[in-house]
Amino acid sequence: MLHKPESATSSAPTATKDSVVIDDVTLIYKGSASEVVALRGTSLTVRRGDFAAVVGPSGCGKSSLMRLVTGLAPPDHGTITVFGDKVRGPVKIAGMAFQNPNLLPWRKVVDNVMLPLEIVEPHRHRFRADKAKYRAQADALLKTVGLDGFGERYPWELSGGMQQRVSLCRALIHEPALLMLDEPFAALDVFTREELWCVLRDLWQKLGFTVILVTHDLREAAFLADRIHVMSARPGRIVMTKTVDLPRPRDLDICFEPQFVDIVHELRAKIAEVRNA
Repeated sequence: MLHKPESATSSAPTATKDSVVIDDVTLIYKGSASEVVALRGTSLTVRRGDFAAVVGPSGCGKSSLMRLVTGLAPPDHGTITVFGDKVRGPVKIAGMAFQNPNLLPWRKVVDNVMLPLEIVEPHRHRFRADKAKYRAQADALLKTVGLDGFGERYPWELSGGMQQRVSLCRALIHEPALLMLDEPFAALDVFTREELWCVLRDLWQKLGFTVILVTHDLREAAFLADRIHVMSARPGRIVMTKTVDLPRPRDLDICFEPQFVDIVHELRAKIAEVRNA
């Protein structure tokens, strides 16, 4: 499942069935008083099975990129292709997790995890008949992230880190080919955040899905990703792609290695450059 990274170069869009391709995309938010150009001429390619991270200054359009790839917003120009299919609406093969876990407080943990199965086909039409099988899948995922035995609890009985683990399980329960993450650990303390980096690392290595992670945390990007794409200030576009040529599997000790620190410094310097441009 893991691929040896290529050298660090800009991403040239190549539409194939084995890639997520953002090709020359522009996105404009139209308000009553003015327009905001969030993205302009943005191109990016992520190969199937890769772990990509997107970083950049605040307001550069990182979250807008996520909305486009998942089909929650249409581009004003350009195309988005996910594994050979042009995005024309919500992408069913994508799972999503955000900074806020957004768990339904009246549903038990296991029922929160199974929620996508009640919505996404082909699971929706057979959910009632196969509920026991789906429950077993949900329990297995919860066990994988260290929440064995918590399925019957309610979200308000869990810590913030535990809720975010539930959110990851919910995003993965329908076995998506693509996982889109928008600052999923930003609200957590540093120790819980690093613990969940390892949880996500292990899930990705075990299940083999493609990941696009939007984050402000450069250490998080360097620890988790194969490639890190740096965006300019708004209107956003990709100005650098950095290959993370660090061996896998990675443990947290690598964060203190000179090569890791050099990657973080290089990313920070590039973001400072584009922010002040």
